[in-house]
Amino acid sequence: MAEELILDAQLTKAEKYRQLLPQIEALTTGEPDLVANLANTMGALKQAFGFFWVGAYLVKDNELVLGPFQGPIACTRIRHGKGVCGASWAQAKTLLVPDVEQFPGHIACSSDSKSEIVVPVLKDNQVVMVLDVDSNQLNDFDQDDQRYLEELAQLMAQWFV
Repeated sequence: MAEELILDAQLTKAEKYRQLLPQIEALTTGEPDLVANLANTMGALKQAFGFFWVGAYLVKDNELVLGPFQGPIACTRIRHGKGVCGASWAQAKTLLVPDVEQFPGHIACSSDSKSEIVVPVLKDNQVVMVLDVDSNQLNDFDQDDQRYLEELAQLMAQWFV
């Protein structure tokens, strides 16, 4: 597949996800490099939805380490259980946070971030990465985001050898 996305701006959010996910799969199929796949995926998500921040945090040496992302500079390392990303990792479940200021222990990598969704990527029942998406609007994520980002996380798990 050429490195080009076909996106219809008139679609609903759910329809955009349904249009985008097969394109991400086609873009990454046959590419063995994790960083390349993550970089293109973050770019595709940013391009499709205009998220304030979207990126990967990879589990390395018992902490989350910043991977490919799109958006303003971010926290480089996050400890297990800390903030929304660390909590998602610790609980191995998606966390949908409508107001990050109300989340106990929230790490403010950017004061412009208002809501967040974090989806763990599991390989062999272990969290290997979290997909972090931030918005500069309150309550910007919903069940559609959760459903399709969790589907994307299943695809991303295949990139970990």
